[in-house]
Amino acid sequence: MCGIVGYVGPRDCTDVLVEALTKLEYRGYDSAGIAVFENGKIEVAKSKGRLSDLVGKMEKEGKPKGHAGIGHTRWATHGEPSDVNSHPHSGRRVTLVHNGIIENYKEIKQFLIENEHTEFLSDTDTEVVAQLLDFYYTGNPIRAIRRVMHEIRGSYALGIVFADRPETVYAVRCESPLIVGQGKGEVFVASDVPAIIKYTKDYYLLEYGEIAVLKNGAVNFCDLHGRMLEKELKTADWDEDSAEKGGYPHFMIKEIHEQPTAVKTTIMPRIENGLPNLSECGITRETLKDINNIFIVACGTAMHAGMVGKYVIEKLARVSVTVDIASEFRYRDPLIGENDLVIIISQSGETADSKAVLSLVKGTGAKTLAVVNVKGSSIAREADMVIYTHAGPEIAVASTKAYMVQLSVMYLLAFEISLAKGKIDEEKCRQLTAQLEQVPEVIDAAINKVVDECQYISTKLITADSLLYIGRGLDYALSMEGSLKLKEISYIHSESYAAGELKHGTISLVEEGMPVIAVATQNTLLEKTVSNIKEVKARGAMTIVICDEKAEIDEEAVDYMIRIPQINETLMPMVATVPMQLLAYYTSVNKGNDVDKPRNLAKSVTVE
Repeated sequence: MCGIVGYVGPRDCTDVLVEALTKLEYRGYDSAGIAVFENGKIEVAKSKGRLSDLVGKMEKEGKPKGHAGIGHTRWATHGEPSDVNSHPHSGRRVTLVHNGIIENYKEIKQFLIENEHTEFLSDTDTEVVAQLLDFYYTGNPIRAIRRVMHEIRGSYALGIVFADRPETVYAVRCESPLIVGQGKGEVFVASDVPAIIKYTKDYYLLEYGEIAVLKNGAVNFCDLHGRMLEKELKTADWDEDSAEKGGYPHFMIKEIHEQPTAVKTTIMPRIENGLPNLSECGITRETLKDINNIFIVACGTAMHAGMVGKYVIEKLARVSVTVDIASEFRYRDPLIGENDLVIIISQSGETADSKAVLSLVKGTGAKTLAVVNVKGSSIAREADMVIYTHAGPEIAVASTKAYMVQLSVMYLLAFEISLAKGKIDEEKCRQLTAQLEQVPEVIDAAINKVVDECQYISTKLITADSLLYIGRGLDYALSMEGSLKLKEISYIHSESYAAGELKHGTISLVEEGMPVIAVATQNTLLEKTVSNIKEVKARGAMTIVICDEKAEIDEEAVDYMIRIPQINETLMPMVATVPMQLLAYYTSVNKGNDVDKPRNLAKSVTVE
């Protein structure tokens, strides 16, 4: 989950690398470092902590000056965050940066020790790769890289410089994402497009086993056999402003406000004559009508979007849906059969556990559908069908607009499956689709309506040691995401619980003043949810209720009520998400936390 960059061109390399790394800190911020060719020698600067710590260090000690180099921002896996464990790592003639994990690094390290190659300075798997590359290097970089790739196992993307190959950067990938940007007389390497969008929109996707050689402002590609390759030049469909804060104090609040546009951009091209049309995604009603079972597999927030999808698909289409965490699904020998559909949801399209599920499913006869935000990502390319969520870049580690557009896709898919299977007719499908088309406006209204209330209520949460989110049905599925959002950026322990299950144990945790946030948007379940609210209130809880503007709730049972605009209750999760995002955001702000870069976390989880 680290971020790597590289540059060859006429600009000041250090400035370009630092600027690019600022756009990749969402991938990790335990340490940062760069390696630059200066007067024919590789000069390294690196530091524990944020990128700003590295910049401060270089301001005191001097920065490397040159026109070619590599950079890195780290999310620690092997070895604690420290100066010595920071990337880049070097052998005698080789320096590199690495995103991913090398699974067999211990045996390689032992091999190198037995051959008296070197003493190791760090605890990282990355240094082992640098030393192995140095061990095999006899003057031909491509041959050495190919040899190392045959020996190491795991997921990785590497940016490499060789001491005797000045002004040249090499890059290679296996599993972990990597792109090569092409500017005018300059070339870039990066883990993601935001890093280079200031300089160019044009880029190549590096595939597994492909090696890129950046030199003299141009790039050449070859495969593992050394054969030269021609690759398609792609163009990013968003600009630099999309990756900037645009006057907002944090990316997270900016991305919350971008949700209406993101949902509209995602759903409108997939609606034709008032009905869902997913044919451009490779999905037809003929494909959907014969589906037996559906498996939705994802991680974290994406899995929570899948939970909402499960409720809606089962309710409307009457198809059995199983939602599973990717890291569990891949190891539990799931019963997947012919005519089943496996839906993989991933913002980045590179989530390691979710990618592994695709490999597992092959050969079972099941169809695979990817729901991803990044065009050309690994999961998108490997799945039988793909629906792109047009959220644009999401920089804050805590996902907001990516989750919202994933929900919108789940609804479109539910409507399409229901129509394909004859569980709803065209008239009913048009009604549901028309209501979904209204959701962007309702989300916008909800943001404006509840922002002040959420900011105030958040001040009541900052001293809590622990709290609960409760709900029933779709509200329970939604409360999972609300709880995750709060805990990951406020560092307050939070759990989501099915409201009807409280009395089977969890209510023992409720004590005087403990916040309990109840999501109560499903009118068919409102009476029972209110009973659960009264149960915790009677035991001293501070109750906060999220409900629609017309819900009839005994106000004596509620300390704080957040009323949101009303819409078809099946679609309410897309509106009720807003106050939960804002509560999490303002609680984190009020606690003085780094909202966009919460501790120990990173975006685009490319390790298992």
